[in-house]
Amino acid sequence: MKKKLFFLISCILLYFNSLYSVTYNSEPKIFIQELVDDAVKTLSDKSLTEKEKNEVIEKIALENVDIKALGLYTLGKIRKELDENSMKNYQNIFQKYFLKSLTSRLTDYSSQKFEVIDSELKSSNYTIVKSKIVESVKSPEIKVDWRVYTKNPEKPLIRDLVVEGLSLARTQKEEFSSILNSNNNDINALISKLEEFVSN
Repeated sequence: MKKKLFFLISCILLYFNSLYSVTYNSEPKIFIQELVDDAVKTLSDKSLTEKEKNEVIEKIALENVDIKALGLYTLGKIRKELDENSMKNYQNIFQKYFLKSLTSRLTDYSSQKFEVIDSELKSSNYTIVKSKIVESVKSPEIKVDWRVYTKNPEKPLIRDLVVEGLSLARTQKEEFSSILNSNNNDINALISKLEEFVSN
């Protein structure tokens, strides 16, 4: 009986390990194709609840998006003025904000076909992977460029998405800058705005 129980638990653990921990190819073009295919497969899986889908997508993002670097970039120059505690509070809420924003956006693309077109090596640290979301009856074609950080060639990380020429990181930076400028560069005002988004 104990052997059967141990075997059952082992199977469950292996299943969840395969579900939540995936290693993608280190070549940027293949990396993006595999990652997006995995995300689309998850979002299209009718056997998973909305919560389970979000958990898988969040796990993929945490392992393959450079959220810390993205948070620092979107914060702008004020990051140099923050004390350790303020920076820690910001980074914690930014991660939650990013993950919620990501999962809420991705549901719109779960049924559309995705294609990687090409990749362009910009430097030893960066590669731009060009892709598109194929035109459908409901939606036009959408061009998406991925900025992939490759300082560690064995572990590429996503640092930005450029959708139809619009950088999401730059757009986020401008939005945060507007909030800070309206509140005398008070980081707590920005943190409050992010907390409000996360809690809704």
